[in-house]
Amino acid sequence: MTISDKLAARIAQTQAHLARFRDQPLGHLIGGQSVSGTGELFENRSPVDGSLLGMVRSATGAEVAQACEAARDAFPAWRALAGSERRRILHRIADLIEARAEEIALTECIDTGQAWRFMSKAALRGAENYRFFADRAPDAANGLSLPTDTHLNYTTRQPIGPVGIITPWNTPFMLSTWKIAPALAAGCTVVHKPAEWSPLSARLLAEIMLEAGLPGGVVNLINGIGETTGKALTEHPDIKAVAFIGESRTGGLIMAQGAPTLKRVHLELGGKNPVIVFEDADLDRALDAVVFMIYSLNGERCTSSSRLLVQRSIHDAFVDRLADRVARLKVGHPLDPDTEVGPLVHPRHLDKVLSYTGIAQADGARVAVGGARCQRADLSPDGCYVQPTLFIDASAGMRIAREEIFGPVLTVLPFDDEAQAVALANDVPYGLAGYLWTGDVGRANRVSLAMDAGMIWVNSENVRHLPTPFGGMKASGIGRDGGDYSFDFYMETKNVALALGNHKIQRLGV
Repeated sequence: MTISDKLAARIAQTQAHLARFRDQPLGHLIGGQSVSGTGELFENRSPVDGSLLGMVRSATGAEVAQACEAARDAFPAWRALAGSERRRILHRIADLIEARAEEIALTECIDTGQAWRFMSKAALRGAENYRFFADRAPDAANGLSLPTDTHLNYTTRQPIGPVGIITPWNTPFMLSTWKIAPALAAGCTVVHKPAEWSPLSARLLAEIMLEAGLPGGVVNLINGIGETTGKALTEHPDIKAVAFIGESRTGGLIMAQGAPTLKRVHLELGGKNPVIVFEDADLDRALDAVVFMIYSLNGERCTSSSRLLVQRSIHDAFVDRLADRVARLKVGHPLDPDTEVGPLVHPRHLDKVLSYTGIAQADGARVAVGGARCQRADLSPDGCYVQPTLFIDASAGMRIAREEIFGPVLTVLPFDDEAQAVALANDVPYGLAGYLWTGDVGRANRVSLAMDAGMIWVNSENVRHLPTPFGGMKASGIGRDGGDYSFDFYMETKNVALALGNHKIQRLGV
């Protein structure tokens, strides 16, 4: 395997950052203290070359309980802290994230396989999340005045209590900030369990929050396997709500586990998102967006547009151009700034993604591009590299058109008219996001309103605006993130009805 001197230097820099994780098993942070733990050890290997990044200690039931109790004990003081002071601490967290942004990005590239061109900005987006919710902390409790002739009604919000936050292995740092920042701004305390396949950046974030002055116990970090550590967290009675990002099947299990203690749940789950390209669209811009929204971030994100619905009149020409672009995508080491697609996160996930080539062919679809492992002299044979893949000649009933593959894999479906496009778009169990390209503003509105998805982008790729709601329908989840929508989950709304003293009260037993 040969690499450039520049890439070699960046790899060496990253290895220096990661050395601490190889020296001793990665444990937990509970009550502001590092806890080595006594649970079982599991390996954390890099998808880049299969190398051992370190061992991770799975939290036992007792250690999970210790973390939950620390969050419970810290809650009254954190809840009582002035919103302006919470704002100050959250801004300090953002400052420290920005100061360590390169270290965070390098760590995530090696731990997840995500390309540097995307991860280099991920930490900065995490800092932006903290700043956004920091500025809302002083007003988080604000409500409405709802007067009548006889009563003054007013509402207020109060934090729900200690919450469990379970985050996924794709872009884990940014997604952790997306959940933790609003919880802290609302006045909640947190027990965070990151995904076992990418645990390293969560430790960096927890250390940053403590350094910024977050009181011990306000945020606690536990590592472990979802079936054991995660289950203990979702079942613990001190946890009042669970926010989870991950696959739909696991979301169902979390609902069941929290049901006996009547936990509130927020579930951001899977997607099989359509991108619809009509014949009157700006086809050059549409092509750029189609390629970006499935092959960036290795296709490992819930909002990827993994189904391309293209009008039949332009289908062949558009797909020819698309195939050429897919074949040119640069697969490579994630720290190489030219890399567009890095290795998938784990060998087990690699096997799942690759299995769909055989599934597609068995169902009668054709592999236009890719469909196999990417094996080159400059890539480690132990890395989880896959060729960007394009399936064509598919139909709506095929598994490749219905199941979330969660990799750099796109399935193309032709349609004839607007009604058929909407029917195809909605004909899956999921309803997270949808994208459509058209020059007709009336059609843009009709189709947007008809699509069963929580978020629609028209003539655009996924461009997030932090105050807007983020979430899906059907098997894609329950609840919304973003802006004050996050506070709807992390806070209880209370109404106070104050009588003005002149309303008639029925007299009984007189």
